[in-house]
Amino acid sequence: MRHPLSIALLAALMPATAALAAPQAATPPATAPSVVESTGATDVPFVLRPFTGTYQVFRGESPLGQATMRLVNTGGARWRIDLNILGTQGLAGAAGVNIQQSTVFDATGSQFRPVSQSTVRHALFSTKKTVGIYDWGKSAASWTGDVKKSRRGRVIALQPGDMSGLLINLALMRDAKLGAALQYRFVDDSRMRVQQYAVAPATELVNVGEMSYDTFRIDRVNSGADRTTMWFTPEVPLPVRIHIKDGDDAALDLMLTQYKGV
Repeated sequence: MRHPLSIALLAALMPATAALAAPQAATPPATAPSVVESTGATDVPFVLRPFTGTYQVFRGESPLGQATMRLVNTGGARWRIDLNILGTQGLAGAAGVNIQQSTVFDATGSQFRPVSQSTVRHALFSTKKTVGIYDWGKSAASWTGDVKKSRRGRVIALQPGDMSGLLINLALMRDAKLGAALQYRFVDDSRMRVQQYAVAPATELVNVGEMSYDTFRIDRVNSGADRTTMWFTPEVPLPVRIHIKDGDDAALDLMLTQYKGV
């Protein structure tokens, strides 16, 4: 079972690029991160604030493309979080892999309540789109469009605290405390899964290119042989690195190269 960022979006990217990305000679990426344990601790309260971040995407050690994560306030308590992934290298670039996902949500108190969710996948001559509506008045969520056949017409009963994949990433940053155990209900793309995470007991220093970050490391712990790890620092309003290992496939790495906050 994959992380929400495979979760949602990377889940779409991984099978697409697995079919496209033939093995290539491995050349260490210039931005490959190193991780060492830090004795420092970061205790900065999480504040929801707009940002735009750019990531370099690797499969194994081969560059695959770029990703942009964006959080915007659309008025009052309403926000939108977007993740766009564009294949720019090798066969992924030649195939025009372009995946866009958005979740509109309300931030009320410390809760992120999804309102709608959409995913658009472009590859070669194919375009697929799904749209989800979280109807809190009826406590039901449903998706239309190019939904997987086995999930078409499915209605998921909502519970307080349910979130889309992209929102779970925000919630992890909001809730992370050293040594904490976290659990969320993932409701996205006509699926519901309980996802559990563990925060490392000490911060880790992550070097990405010329930048160093004192980070919380968060691992998903109930995904079987699959592995998902995310590093973030409260000093930066989005993940510094996201590492996704799906079965026997080469790992996907998203490494932050630049960000702009408000």
